[in-house]
Amino acid sequence: MTSLAVELRALPPSCGPVRLVAVDGHAGSGKTTFAGRLAAALDGAPVVHLDDLATHTEPFEWTGRLHEQVLEPLAVGRDAAYRVYDWTLRRFATTAAVPAAPVVLVEGVGAGRRDVRPRLARVIWMELDAVAARRRGEERDGPELAEFWAGWAHAEAAHFAADPSRPYAATRVDGVTGRILPGTVGEPSTSP
Repeated sequence: MTSLAVELRALPPSCGPVRLVAVDGHAGSGKTTFAGRLAAALDGAPVVHLDDLATHTEPFEWTGRLHEQVLEPLAVGRDAAYRVYDWTLRRFATTAAVPAAPVVLVEGVGAGRRDVRPRLARVIWMELDAVAARRRGEERDGPELAEFWAGWAHAEAAHFAADPSRPYAATRVDGVTGRILPGTVGEPSTSP
């Protein structure tokens, strides 16, 4: 993880002075856990959680909010803040701060999508197939969210069919072990 953190810090800025890094993959693939570990290796780099920008009715229509509330301020070197969706209350209820740090992580399904890629310094993909990721997510969330997962699986499949992120990922991470896969950028044997 340390070699990846060093490598990410050395990348050219991609969004104003910020190196914006996407952590993408199927729901349940380990994105949030990996992003947390990577943020710690980056001395507390801010993490934007796309689950905070998505809603029940707009699971993938968060790009406008991301651009307006996060990317536009960062692009001019200002700190950003975004409204956080409360999945229980079904409305935006709080705000999260995003300092214009040297590296900012954006994690969530679709983080490496076409509309965001021009601002990204790197796309990291969590390598875990959709079936295994869904099973993990359902186990984590319990039976009360089974109906949500059924609908989500269709929306996610449609999203990745129309706008795949994996082909653009220079770094791939095993979704089970959290290790950077050999032969991808950031893996110790391929780092400068």
